[in-house]
Amino acid sequence: MIPDFDYNPPDVPLDILFQDDLILVANKPAGLLSVPGKLEGRSDCLVSRLQAAQWNTLLVHRLDCDTSGVMIFAKTKKAQGFLGQEFEQRRAQKSYVARVAGEVAGESGHIDLPLAADWPNRPRQMVSHEHGRPAQTDWQVIGRAPGETRVRMWPKTGRSHQLRVHMLALGHPILGDPIYATGTARAHPRLMLHAETLALRHPGTGDMVEFSAPCPF
Repeated sequence: MIPDFDYNPPDVPLDILFQDDLILVANKPAGLLSVPGKLEGRSDCLVSRLQAAQWNTLLVHRLDCDTSGVMIFAKTKKAQGFLGQEFEQRRAQKSYVARVAGEVAGESGHIDLPLAADWPNRPRQMVSHEHGRPAQTDWQVIGRAPGETRVRMWPKTGRSHQLRVHMLALGHPILGDPIYATGTARAHPRLMLHAETLALRHPGTGDMVEFSAPCPF
């Protein structure tokens, strides 16, 4: 089992990207849990901070603690159910930016590798053709630097740690990943993964709306 981490959430103001009567969109900082953790000292999280400012904030989806970027919340139970279906039915469209170790061959690609929990080493996930659930990711190179590559990724499914494990499977772990990266690839101040855009239907109008947060690295 992977050793537990020290939780030191960043002391930063809320970054509200958009809100109306039905939804609230925030830019989650890296190092802050989306929801309260199970262990003592893990109550501070984005949803609790938002609820302290606006009591009617309701959770719709999550981002990993180490990932930054766009998260959408509902303000009514009906809107929460509607947005939940956007994710469950895979109508929500998400893009991420990452810096990965090494020089990725080619300019774009599609990863289709099923993922399952690596139970003895939780919270690790792993590629498992026998027990895994389907997982697909599209990727495109958007920049190159010595020893690393900047990629944009579009997950077609929403498996736990999907982007992190898929890039690891390509031989290019995301820089700063405390679980999957090793050596110099791990020695970064944060996980270099950011949820850049989120597009889905608005629960009030049914129209497609898109929200974005600039990549901080």
